[in-house]
Amino acid sequence: MPSSRRAILGHIMSGLCSKMNRTKPVPADVMETPLKRCLTTFDIALLGIGHMVGAGIYVLTGTVAKEMAGPGIILSFVLAGFVSMLAALCYAEFGTRVPKAGSAYVYTYISIGEFWAFVIGWNILLEHMLGAASVARAWSGYVDSMLGGWIANTTLSLMGGIHEPGLAQYPDVLAFLVCIIYAAALGSGVKATAVFNSILTLVNIGVMIVVISVGFWYADANNWSEAEGGFLPYGFGGVIAGAATCFYAFVGFDSIATSGEEAKNPSVSIPIATVLSLCVVTLGYILVSAALTLMIPISEINPAASLPEAFGQLQLPWAKYIISIGALCGMTTTLLGSLYALPRCMYAMASDGLLFSCFGRINTSTQVPLLNLIISGLLSAALALVFDLAKLVEFMSIGTLLAYTIVSASVIILRYRPITHLGSPNPVYAPDTPEDENDEDAESQSSIDTASPTSDLIEGALAGRLKPQFRWLEPLLGRFAPGSVVSVCVLLFIVLSFAICLELKVSWTELYTGTWWALIVYGFIIFAASTCVAIMAVHNQNTRGLNFKVPLVPFVPALGIFCNIMLMVHLDALTWVRFFVWVSIGMVVYFLYGIRHSKEGEVCSSYSILMTSSEAGKLNWGSFKGSRSSTAAKHTVLERFMGRSKLEDKKPIVEEEYDEENAESPH
Repeated sequence: MPSSRRAILGHIMSGLCSKMNRTKPVPADVMETPLKRCLTTFDIALLGIGHMVGAGIYVLTGTVAKEMAGPGIILSFVLAGFVSMLAALCYAEFGTRVPKAGSAYVYTYISIGEFWAFVIGWNILLEHMLGAASVARAWSGYVDSMLGGWIANTTLSLMGGIHEPGLAQYPDVLAFLVCIIYAAALGSGVKATAVFNSILTLVNIGVMIVVISVGFWYADANNWSEAEGGFLPYGFGGVIAGAATCFYAFVGFDSIATSGEEAKNPSVSIPIATVLSLCVVTLGYILVSAALTLMIPISEINPAASLPEAFGQLQLPWAKYIISIGALCGMTTTLLGSLYALPRCMYAMASDGLLFSCFGRINTSTQVPLLNLIISGLLSAALALVFDLAKLVEFMSIGTLLAYTIVSASVIILRYRPITHLGSPNPVYAPDTPEDENDEDAESQSSIDTASPTSDLIEGALAGRLKPQFRWLEPLLGRFAPGSVVSVCVLLFIVLSFAICLELKVSWTELYTGTWWALIVYGFIIFAASTCVAIMAVHNQNTRGLNFKVPLVPFVPALGIFCNIMLMVHLDALTWVRFFVWVSIGMVVYFLYGIRHSKEGEVCSSYSILMTSSEAGKLNWGSFKGSRSSTAAKHTVLERFMGRSKLEDKKPIVEEEYDEENAESPH
């Protein structure tokens, strides 16, 4: 009996792990969608700019310059923009692979598995809810400051204050109404929303140009002198702390990837809009920060309304009103961006069966998920009503950084994952990739890179295998299935990155003073992490059909993973507690509903991003060798995790394809 119970328990756990690790295949026609494809590259770029340029430039700039970095806020924005660009490049590559709503959730579902996809999707929902609530709160606070605090005083006199820790001082009714009104406006349709967003974003950019021009005209270099504290009055540590806060100003570019299912030409528009919008926003933040710190000394900056007060001190009242208009336009576009992305993430998860099916419905007239929009508006409004802005911003960062980390890891995993052709007579291409061998772009490529079935097959089959110059590592690394070694190295690199960041935070004094045990431990961890990246780099990649590729893989995504983890480790401990509470609620939803109603069900799915649905086969993360028939021998749990291949997996590539063709040819 005990052995029977163990066998039953082992069977249940094996089935549970199989369901949690199942991946989503890309449909044969990735361009097919019930949503309306009407957005151009210009629309999507302005959507990203509008989502980023809002509360960050009008609220955070003064706070960071006054309390954290001084004029060194310029370096803070450079560092925060650099970290965001590392993640943005990964999002851009995925946007060309999978032009679907859901952003990081969909990318994780296709590359890693259902469980981690749900975790990411669940946190993206929280990110956009908190983002909308925080901007609504900032919008209300800005209007209140323009009215001399009349809204706050009136609310306190009529309704009284909230005397609970972690909540706002008073219920912000204006922020509540702002969320409801803008959610209702988004129900008119995506094209009307895009036009409205574009107009407000252009106004905001115009105001930024005015601020920069007038600011540099009245610039005084003495404000950066030693008499005022110098360029780095808080030291380089203040620059790092400022960068962690300024990172909030770049949250929003992932809404560009969310619009992939409504873009006319996503494989071109998504990468261009992502990189362009982030470059424009970073440049704008740097110039505005420089203008602010050059106009007035940092000791005279008002954190609540830094730019209007700065121009007021220069006796320029007209500029104060122009800036106020730009601030409201900027925060409006940021709010629209969050309320635009949130319903579409809910729709993507519901379409896969991981959330309740009612969230997967699209209104036939507006082609917008209206129920999702109503729920999103009400939840965001409720958060904006009772929570303080600082708490909302801090809680939002951890989910965003986790999503960026997983997307960067997914790029590495998919680059080294082989494409398995199960008898398909035609090569498989990425969306919008020309299938004509005589295409003008193909003429300039090398012979291995031409759009021919043979080159497609060779590059896809070589992915995840050792490069020719590193064949001497075959006895050590060649015993495992292609791609499995890279996946294990990615997992180890993430764990070691956490260890490095924790060591820096906890034992910085010992490292700085040269304590021998701290240096040995830290050196060993760095060596192990570097070895993981080096092992990834000695394998062949598969880049077929990608209109946009992240440069220097695996180094750029690995650097992005490390930077994101570094910022996560420096978050407050209470933020981590709130994060785990939210994830625990998500686990209840997933294990009671999502895992049972998943559209993948018991159907075998594929991790291969370029495979059609007819080619999909059951493959879990860490198990990279699909069975050729239903009667194939099963691997043990250890063999499946390590991806240990059988003897028949060692046959030459050409011989494998020859055997498959003979097996399919009629006798």
